[in-house]
Amino acid sequence: MRNFDFSPLYRTAIGFDRLFDLVENSNTNNAGGFPPYNIEQSQENQYRITMAVAGFSQDEVDITQQKNSLIVAGKKGARNQDTKFLYQGIAERDFERKFQLDDHIKVTGANMENGMLHIDLVREVPEEEKPRRIEIGSRLLENAE
Repeated sequence: MRNFDFSPLYRTAIGFDRLFDLVENSNTNNAGGFPPYNIEQSQENQYRITMAVAGFSQDEVDITQQKNSLIVAGKKGARNQDTKFLYQGIAERDFERKFQLDDHIKVTGANMENGMLHIDLVREVPEEEKPRRIEIGSRLLENAE
């Protein structure tokens, strides 16, 4: 495991404390690789998370977005006790997978098809936060005298 010293960056990077904390704590989100997932970028501000959740129904999967966190959890219902497996290769264990989202990322929809859970996301940056060009010699405040 590698440790990074971000203290030199604290001198010049203002307001990035949360980012540094995420990097330092990135190893704590270890779900053992289950379920496997892909993250795709279809357009500049559109993303899709695809998770392989074979054996889970829509009622057994819960998706929650809270601030800059997306949590996908699966809780398997009671299994028939009469079933005797000779080999069980399909994981039916409960899971919780957490994703850290950037500012202004919103979940726009989710669907399940053929054992694959698709979660669509979009970045919606408000107009007042988009970059804008400032002309030299212009006044930014209308009431400034």
